[in-house]
Amino acid sequence: MAVKIFIKRKMAESHVVELTQLLKKLRALTLEQPGYISGETLQRIDKPGESMVISTWRSVEDWNDWVNNENRMTIQNEIDQLLGEETEYAIYG
Repeated sequence: MAVKIFIKRKMAESHVVELTQLLKKLRALTLEQPGYISGETLQRIDKPGESMVISTWRSVEDWNDWVNNENRMTIQNEIDQLLGEETEYAIYG
């Protein structure tokens, strides 16, 4: 069963350039990951700096494989350090 992953991030204006570069790296890796179907990034209108990524995966197992991917974890740690907080994830089926 396909699943949707909601990924919420809040970013400071001062880190936009660095964060954009890291997110592009993450996106490039995601496109190569087995089970990845699609992704969409939305910017919250009433709260500048907050974004939501809606990522679709073939199964929760495929998502879990991605979450545990060492390259992803390295980039994600850099992202969270820039954000000053952990990225939030929610899985829906």
